[in-house]
Amino acid sequence: MLKIEDLWVSIGDKQVLKGVNMSVGEGETHALFGPNGCGKTTLLSTIAGIPRYQVNEGTIWFKGVDITRMPMHERARLGIGIAFQHPPTIRGLKVSDMIKLCNPQADAGKILKDLDFVEFADREVNRGFSGGEVKRSEMVQLLAQEPDFVMLDEPDSGVDLENIKVIGRAINVLTQKDQKPSARKKSGVIITHFGHILDYMSADKAHVMIEGTIVCSGSPREILEQIKVNGYEGCVGCLCPV
Repeated sequence: MLKIEDLWVSIGDKQVLKGVNMSVGEGETHALFGPNGCGKTTLLSTIAGIPRYQVNEGTIWFKGVDITRMPMHERARLGIGIAFQHPPTIRGLKVSDMIKLCNPQADAGKILKDLDFVEFADREVNRGFSGGEVKRSEMVQLLAQEPDFVMLDEPDSGVDLENIKVIGRAINVLTQKDQKPSARKKSGVIITHFGHILDYMSADKAHVMIEGTIVCSGSPREILEQIKVNGYEGCVGCLCPV
């Protein structure tokens, strides 16, 4: 589904990503760990095609297509979706209208009901929403879009237990973890700092990013336990290198 080869990315004069290599197979969901400022958000934003992230070297392949220089809207049409950690408020646009813009054929009623978001249908997108409500708003949009590859930037950040449960269920739907393995065609990458979301959704593999490169890959649970015990410093000497 996604293959990244020797990716170097800068923001202005700052080199952020330094030779990232990563692949996500069809039907796989990967977790991405790492300390603040290590480049996790930069990686997802670069895959999405946000212009301020400048690719200096390397290639991004999606479904066998080189998308490294492709505009963001074309990547979305190919099936890439993203939920931001701090999405903007969109004044004048109702949640129900956003769903129609994402996908006119989407079952808005079911999506809103599944995410316990019916009462927000006529409110402006993210205006006056709590942290958990903003995260659910992002899930509403992704469920409407139905991307083949979904990226979520810390969906468990600043979210209470009830909201994490709802968001976890939505992620499992987006990544088809509610279906048997042989039927799964959709993939995803989830950034998580503390790993709380892994209690409510299923990940197949995890990676640790430090100082702009992936230093370790393996079992999500095992890596998370090692981080809890040894911190991210212990990942540098990980015995499960990429």
